[in-house]
Amino acid sequence: MFSAKMTLSTAAVAMLIGTGTLVATAGTASAYIVCNTTRDCWHADQRAEYPAKLKAQVHPDDWYFHQTWSGQTDRNFRDYHEGNGYYLNGIWIEV
Repeated sequence: MFSAKMTLSTAAVAMLIGTGTLVATAGTASAYIVCNTTRDCWHADQRAEYPAKLKAQVHPDDWYFHQTWSGQTDRNFRDYHEGNGYYLNGIWIEV
């Protein structure tokens, strides 16, 4: 006959193993903020190659939160857009 203590211990070990497996197999989410020479900035789900004329600067996703914003900014943060592409003068260009 199983005791309640042994049953709970077994359940706890099984949960720890399951949680460890989930954490070990979970991939890290990649996100970026891209800004270009026309001062457009947008979120990107993946690193991409952009036309040289954009002179795109790719930053980690948390870059936005580490900036000092006082009053006006010289950047225009655009809405998230599905698909591959980039903003140019406020217009989404699909690639």
